[in-house]
This record gives sequence, structure tokens and C-alpha cells, in this order.
Amino acid sequence: MTEIDPAHDIDVTPFVAKPLHFAMAVNMVIPMILLFVCYYVNEHAPFSNRVGEFANLLFYILCGLSLIDTGIALWWRSRLFSDTLVTRKETFEGDLLMALVRKMRSIFLVVAAISVYGVLYFFLTARFVEALFFVIFSFLVFQVVRPREGMMRKIIAAQRRHLGER
Repeated sequence: MTEIDPAHDIDVTPFVAKPLHFAMAVNMVIPMILLFVCYYVNEHAPFSNRVGEFANLLFYILCGLSLIDTGIALWWRSRLFSDTLVTRKETFEGDLLMALVRKMRSIFLVVAAISVYGVLYFFLTARFVEALFFVIFSFLVFQVVRPREGMMRKIIAAQRRHLGER
């Protein structure tokens, strides 16, 4: 006998789509606009390295911060499965959607910080390629933490279990 999926009767599309609206702007559109600005400045109004020899060490420091941000984003995402996000069965879907949007926004902002490190690095060092590295890395981290249908089904099932334990 197969086990019935406790999330089968809920359409997960809004649970995936609604957080993605914010995420697409914060993790894709804004970093690409900032990267375009960096590229434009690099091509039309080049400037010199403002931090001198510290530029290389700064790059590694920002890489370390990026890895820490990645770890934080992954940890927060994993907490979505164990945190209680819904308190009442009557408003289960609405409460869960709002809680997920709120929590996922925090995760997406942490991931977006990685691309901001790249822009900051560019304006301090005038090194466009390294700035591009940070933006690409933030996009890759976004691809890992973004919501998916299977993930949402597991979160819905976990929230139903949390409600049943009370």
C-alpha cells in the first residue's frame, strides 16, 4: 500500500510563484542592472584601484563572506521544514503562504548580498571580472535555494504534521 502525500490536495503553484516574484527582482534583475552599471563605468569612465595592494585580500575576505552567506541561506531554507509556520487549520493555506513569503524574502536578501559584494568590490578596486564572479556566484546560490514544487510539498506536509501534534 502506498503512502498518501499529505500535500496532494493543495495547489503548490502559488507557494512557488509568489516568493519567486520578489526573488527574481532581488536576485536577478537588480544584480544585472548593477553589473551593467559596473560594465558601463568600466568601459566609459575607468578609474583606478582605490585600495591598492589590499584588493587581493579584500577579494578573499568577500569570498569568505559569500560562503558564509551561502551557508546561512541554506541553513534558513532547511529550517523551513522544521519551523512551525501555521497555527490554525482554518487559515492553513493563507497563513503558510504569507509565512513562506516572509521567510523566503530574508533568504533571498542574504543571497543578494553576495552580488552586492561584487559591486562594492568593483567600485573599490576597478576590477570588473571579479565583480562578475560575485554576481554569477550569487545567481548559482539562488538556483540552489529557490523554491521548487517538491520542496513546497514537503513543507506543506511538515506543517500539517506540526498542526496534528498540537
